[in-house]
Amino acid sequence: MVKYTELGNAATLETPIDLKPNTAPYDPRFPNQNQTRYCYTSFVDFQRCKKRHGEDYDACKYFKKVYSAMCPNSWITNWNDQIENGNFPGNL
Repeated sequence: MVKYTELGNAATLETPIDLKPNTAPYDPRFPNQNQTRYCYTSFVDFQRCKKRHGEDYDACKYFKKVYSAMCPNSWITNWNDQIENGNFPGNL
């Protein structure tokens, strides 16, 4: 026999009112469906911005948000490893 656990009901669960999807906004440089280039360009733009202004700069936060939403995590990990090892193929 299956035993169910009481997790909460509608009265006890609170849902944030300002819950909105967090996706990458439209960029006119990438009007077509090839989002791989959008992902890569946003990652490179973030690295350049971070190098010049630091991670807390608003434009850098925007690029990080975009590449975090568009790129697979394995690509990001791989690119960060390549940057640390000095063999990243892009021009930073």
